[in-house]
Amino acid sequence: MTIGIGAMGPNAGLAVFRTLQMAERIGEGAIGGYAVFAAIDNEGKVHRAETQRGGTTTLFTRGEKTGVSPPDVIASAPFAAVMSSGPDRPAPLSQFLPADGEVGLVTGHRLPNGAGLDGTRLNDAVLAAMAQGLTASAALRQVLDANPQSDAGMIALGPRRGIDLMNSARVAQRPDLGTALLAGPDGSAIAILHNAIWPATTLAPLLAETGLECMLRSQAPSGTVGIPAGIPVMAGDRDRLIVGRDGIAERVETTDARIVTGRHNCAAIYIGAEVVCGGELLGVTAEEPNVVVEDGRIVTLSGQDHFSINYRTKTK
Repeated sequence: MTIGIGAMGPNAGLAVFRTLQMAERIGEGAIGGYAVFAAIDNEGKVHRAETQRGGTTTLFTRGEKTGVSPPDVIASAPFAAVMSSGPDRPAPLSQFLPADGEVGLVTGHRLPNGAGLDGTRLNDAVLAAMAQGLTASAALRQVLDANPQSDAGMIALGPRRGIDLMNSARVAQRPDLGTALLAGPDGSAIAILHNAIWPATTLAPLLAETGLECMLRSQAPSGTVGIPAGIPVMAGDRDRLIVGRDGIAERVETTDARIVTGRHNCAAIYIGAEVVCGGELLGVTAEEPNVVVEDGRIVTLSGQDHFSINYRTKTK
């Protein structure tokens, strides 16, 4: 009975849509019926979409076509969320996903639209707490700690509020929960809660990785380095690519000391290796070629004598 997905980062709108799409393909149970979606675009405007039956196959339309991806303004939104389950939920579906362009979004699973002890809808109460300046984490704790027997789990996120998820004490005891919260090196993050959808424990982490990768891959690389055959491969205390001012690699440093002698087919330039120029860290490699190394020098890179590799800025 429901899945909630929330994401923040570049193209979060597309990431949320594709994550739900994958959940429908893989999961079994309460999925593929209603869906209510909201996104906050780069100008702070809230965009909504909803359907009672069909999930992602009917959530967005283009002319006479169904099953299409969200329009660009929604796909590129930096904050997005969806809640979905079986068909035909009480109208208006917006009650399941309150949104404010300046504050954020609250989605979840079970019945986050249910009333708390003070009579306020739980998800509305979380959004209101965020509007008062609380972080997503603090708002969730405030509301759900005060309503431990509520039948709800929620995901909250928003500008300057961060992202977090939490189940009520009652829901946390369920045997069919799926939970995942995953963050990327650039600050992108995705949160997922679900129940009554199987596989119960392994689906959410897979979905989260899918959504996060969608956001990371959508970003343009920070730069590109040219790597010619013949440059040395040297043992070092960390994986690094030393680059000249002309953007051409001068040497590779690797923590795998085995490959600096003899002949090896290997990943000499490891993914995530530091890209350094003049002592300055430019970023980390975002891909890795298949390399042949002989006697401490590169022979070929993915079968070529020259390879261009992208790197991304490394964030702390």
